[in-house]
Amino acid sequence: MIRRRSLALAMLAAMAMPLRAANDVAPADAKAVRALIEAQLAAFASDDANKAYSYAAPGIQTMFGSADRFLAMVRESYPVVYRPASVAFLQPEWIDGKLIQRVQMSDAAGAPWIVVYELERQTDQSWRIAGCVAARGQGRST
Repeated sequence: MIRRRSLALAMLAAMAMPLRAANDVAPADAKAVRALIEAQLAAFASDDANKAYSYAAPGIQTMFGSADRFLAMVRESYPVVYRPASVAFLQPEWIDGKLIQRVQMSDAAGAPWIVVYELERQTDQSWRIAGCVAARGQGRST
């Protein structure tokens, strides 16, 4: 009986480990996602519309139709993403089967923001940005 219980507990523990690990983002994916977002931020900083647009997922590209329209939208609707004063990456995570990367940013006035990126894996296994939401925090960064 004790042996059966031990075996059952061991089996439950073994089954739980993959579930916990499934929520972890592979280090290579975390690195690739961070590099992707940093590259897009660098493209925004140099007003390189084509380069910034190239990091967007196909659905985003279809939605805007051109790199210039995409850059104009980011400049108008996401000024903190267009020109962040500071950027700090949090741990990426899987949420409802989607890879999410949260990034703390501050704007030129020092206001804190949390920017949440949704990433989409492409058929060539690369990552592209499938969405972005920015929410202003309270207070002021120093």
